[in-house]
This record gives sequence, C-alpha cells and structure tokens, in this order.
Amino acid sequence: MNRFDFQRLAELRLRESKALLASGFPDGAYYLAGYAVECALKACIAKRTHEHDFPDRTLVIESYTHSLKELFRLADVKDDWNTAVRSNPALKSNWLLLQNWSEISRYESGKAVQQADDLLNAIEAPDGGILPWLRQRW
Repeated sequence: MNRFDFQRLAELRLRESKALLASGFPDGAYYLAGYAVECALKACIAKRTHEHDFPDRTLVIESYTHSLKELFRLADVKDDWNTAVRSNPALKSNWLLLQNWSEISRYESGKAVQQADDLLNAIEAPDGGILPWLRQRW
C-alpha cells in the first residue's frame, strides 16, 4: 500500500461510517470512523518515506498498529500540531475525544447514536476536525 491508497481508504471509511450511522448502525459507524483517522495517519507516515529510499525498519514495524496515539507520534506532526492547537483549541478537544477509539470497538455493541455522531464530528468538523487537519499533511 502507498500513501494514496491510505488517503483513498480514509475517505472511503469516513463515507461508510456516515452511511452506517444514517442507516441506524451506530456501532459500525463508530468503528469505521476510527479507521478513517488511522488510514489518514498512515498516509502521513507514508509521506515520510521518499521514493527510492529504503524505509527505516523501526518506523515500518511500529507503523503496524491500530493505536491512534502511536500513529500520531510516528506521523511526526507534533510541531505542526502544537502550533495549530494554540490557534484552534477545538483540535485538541476533538483529539481527546478521538484518542479513546480502539479497534477493539469492533467487538462492542451498544454505542449510542450520539457517541458515533460525536466521533464523526470530531473527525470531520470543518473547523477543528482531525481529518481536515491531517489532509493538509498527508
């Protein structure tokens, strides 16, 4: 997979999540919404590898995770992030909501529509959404 594949998957998972929520399936919507951000972060990580460069082994191994916190670290966007949250505190509150997502949610049921809606809003809000911010860096 390459950076463009991850970008396409991020957008697809977001659309799928919204469709599931609109169809009354908040559990699936919540689960796929997190994958949209995971794919976006992996696109940022892939951007760090330049064509024809041999990738750093540690970066490659550590990138095989679902942990959004770890992927955020590996994406190497912390300096940009610190600058961005100073001017847009909504980014930080949206990240705090989002970082509780886990791939383990695929086994959970009983997510309220509001939980899935809140997660999607944190991901895609035009002002302070995590995905619009990541799109500028992938």
